[in-house]
Amino acid sequence: MEVWRWLVSLYVGFMLLAVSMGKFVVEKNSLKVVSPDKVAGTYDSSIGNFGIPQYGGSMSGNIVFPKDNNKGCKEFDQSFKSHPGALPTILLLDRGSCFFALKVWNAQKAGASAVLVADDIEEPLITMDSPEEEESIAKYVENITIPSALIEKSFGGKLKGAVNDREMVIVNLDWREAVPHPDDRVEYELWTNSNDECGVKCDMLMEFLREFKGAAQILEKGGYTQFTPNYITWYCPQAFKQSKQCKSQCINHGRYCAPDPEQDFSTGYDGKDVVIENLRQLCVFITVKAAKKPWVWWDYVTDFQIRCPMKEKKYNKECANAVIKSLGIDVRQVDECMGDPDADTENPVLKEEQQNQIGKGSRGDVTILPTLVVNNRQYRGKLEKGAVLKAICAGFKDTTEPAVCLSTDMETNECLNDHGGCWHDKAANVTACRDTFRGRVCECPLVDGVQFRGDGYTKCEAIGLGRCMINHGGCWHDARNGHAFSACSDNERDKCQCPPGFKGDGFKNCEDIDECKEKKACQCPQCSCKNTWGSYDCSCSGDLLYIKDHDTCISKAASQGRSTWAALWLILIGIAMIAGGAYLVYKYRIRQYMDSEIRAIMAQYMPLDSQGEVPNHVSDQRA
Repeated sequence: MEVWRWLVSLYVGFMLLAVSMGKFVVEKNSLKVVSPDKVAGTYDSSIGNFGIPQYGGSMSGNIVFPKDNNKGCKEFDQSFKSHPGALPTILLLDRGSCFFALKVWNAQKAGASAVLVADDIEEPLITMDSPEEEESIAKYVENITIPSALIEKSFGGKLKGAVNDREMVIVNLDWREAVPHPDDRVEYELWTNSNDECGVKCDMLMEFLREFKGAAQILEKGGYTQFTPNYITWYCPQAFKQSKQCKSQCINHGRYCAPDPEQDFSTGYDGKDVVIENLRQLCVFITVKAAKKPWVWWDYVTDFQIRCPMKEKKYNKECANAVIKSLGIDVRQVDECMGDPDADTENPVLKEEQQNQIGKGSRGDVTILPTLVVNNRQYRGKLEKGAVLKAICAGFKDTTEPAVCLSTDMETNECLNDHGGCWHDKAANVTACRDTFRGRVCECPLVDGVQFRGDGYTKCEAIGLGRCMINHGGCWHDARNGHAFSACSDNERDKCQCPPGFKGDGFKNCEDIDECKEKKACQCPQCSCKNTWGSYDCSCSGDLLYIKDHDTCISKAASQGRSTWAALWLILIGIAMIAGGAYLVYKYRIRQYMDSEIRAIMAQYMPLDSQGEVPNHVSDQRA
């Protein structure tokens, strides 16, 4: 009885904290009825907190309301699996008599692709949550993969009425705006817990942290996301602060509390042990974030799970510090961040966490553990790697998703099926279809530095330099008998102009010009013209030779004679130039020698004014 009173008081403490300032927000997706016309329109539906909602996507389906077992609390004895080529089946069920999750599980086993649950009272929409942890229940909750949503009673009545009238009821479930996507970076936070002895939910959380670690670190290292871990704590009501239970489950004199891991105050670890480790994990994140390595937090929490589990009695400070040191984190900085858990003062880190639990703006209170928040919107659904990554990827602005969001594990490439209906050039293997997380877009591409321009749907043309390298820039081209011609020219930029010897629009056709027929060549009397593809050949009758530059025929003998005389004249001119050059050199050298001798003789008999006496040339030779 005392334990029960303690748990109730702890819960009341949390509720007082939550409702004092915030509110719980029901996360919704859009539901559009396509037919029949009497029901057509857009309606709200609240996303179930289990299964895998198709964040970033949509699903069209045919509504089926079963005649029997319309609450879905028993297994169905019929199949709702759609036939090939038909729309998926969206099963409509009534609320009541059993857990929401059990209804969806039975529908999934019967082949339904999604489930809508019609409320049984007129009230604002609520969130369908998974039931409390029980081994038998956990097995099917964990295996639910189809999306589900709750709809209002009045809307459910309209759908059932149309189905009963044997009308085809087609609806579209749309999750594309369920997560805001304003820019090319996603901010997300995970409200988690270090407790590994709380049952099925803790096991699922620990498994998720291990599986999602790789993708989270890739996104964080690439600067695509900004991640923040958070931890829920409660406070002990004033009346219980001096109680044994409060002292064992809280730190800082009842300010920050957590439930007993084993729900047994007499054995095992206490709630305060969980609060202290939660605080340590927060301080690890603060420390590594300051070192600009926030992704190391994922290494710490996953390593701590493996090396320091409660079951092996290693859930303590010594084991935690060993993990911290192995990752190169400064233990001293972490300890300083944590402060004194026995002090009768506020802990700034945990105080901020309690304030963060309160809903702000469009985000409601965080009351469910674990909870993922993406771009300030709470995630609903199974905490599983693929589902969570899909929700995070839905938070990127269109066409800015990183490669990890476009992997085959995440989505189907819509460009593979007839290029998504976009423009494509089969010959050049170029398409305007580009696959994104929310579907394909038709945009003229940039290929090997060459930009295409057009509407992307019916037309794309290569523009600028290099365009002729890609399918001849969309211009006409053809090849015959080893000769190839193209109407594309880089110098003409965006134009297509038939090459010399052809005429046409340059885009779809260029026809050979018959120069012979149009009398553009071979007009001399002795000429004979033969048209070829893209050009022509001229020949002369008899012993004559055709000179193309002058469009005339001359005698081959005259041509040869002229060539011989030309060669002879060239030889003679060359000899004459060599002889003239040699003569000039000879004259220059002789003149220099004569000047030198004359100056020497005159210097002996008549010294120059500009120089002194010159030694006797003969006496110099005798010495």
